[in-house]
Amino acid sequence: MSTIPTMTDTPASVRAAVLTEALPYLRLFAGKTVVIKYGGNAMTDETLKSQVMQDIALLHYVGIRPVLVHGGGPEISGLMKRMGHEPAFVGGLRVTDATTMDIVEMALTGKTNKSIVALLNQQGARGVGLSGKDANLLVARKKTSPHGDLGFVGEVTKVNADLIHLLADNGYIPVLSSVAIGEDGHTYNVNADHAAGSIAAAVGAGKLIMLTDVDGLYRDYADKTSLISEMDTAEARAMLASGAADKGMIPKLEACIEALEAGVERAHLIDGRMPHAILIEVFTDTGIGTMIRA
Repeated sequence: MSTIPTMTDTPASVRAAVLTEALPYLRLFAGKTVVIKYGGNAMTDETLKSQVMQDIALLHYVGIRPVLVHGGGPEISGLMKRMGHEPAFVGGLRVTDATTMDIVEMALTGKTNKSIVALLNQQGARGVGLSGKDANLLVARKKTSPHGDLGFVGEVTKVNADLIHLLADNGYIPVLSSVAIGEDGHTYNVNADHAAGSIAAAVGAGKLIMLTDVDGLYRDYADKTSLISEMDTAEARAMLASGAADKGMIPKLEACIEALEAGVERAHLIDGRMPHAILIEVFTDTGIGTMIRA
């Protein structure tokens, strides 16, 4: 029976070369904040979950300040169905009535967030799980849509960046669910991609990394040779305006544009199904996926 190669099977010279390649990036990102949007298969596959937490813990221990932002669409839909409620979507966003909002909060803040924190702590890092309602971390207003009323779906108007900096300054890794407190006092469900973009903008992140279930952004999703390795915000806006962006990529592109136009240096759409995708992106010369620059 074949075995999976490990680092101990790799010649010492190769291992040294890997560390040497990583050195300039360790120096470049030391002390900088990296916001990671966590979702997709990387959030449901047990092996990938463990590897993502290892990657984030490693970033933390080499002096980078990771901030993890998560959604949990499958978990929300599963809990809704178990409670006898059928999920509904308008324009790609979950219609969130009062009952659905309660379920969203239970799934994201009560279960998903705490399970991520537990996995992160198992890696020796000190994760702290927060809802956007904690200390007004995420303040939102009701989001309007040309497709119809979305209910308690919000868009972020303010981020309490001081709280995130306070935790990172003291050696903690913030793990944030995309539930927000409304300007009107109501609780709002915020798209996790948009939340990550707003948070990256507010904290002045060096990078925003979006974990996806595809290799990156394609000019034509049906043509797998059309993967875009690098683009700027003007090209990203053009793809949104022309309708060329796949529906699932629209909020991710919007979030990247928001972050970059607020001063974030780079945004990345990478395949979270690839083992240790975060480390490959941050610490290697070639990187993976699609990089978007201002």
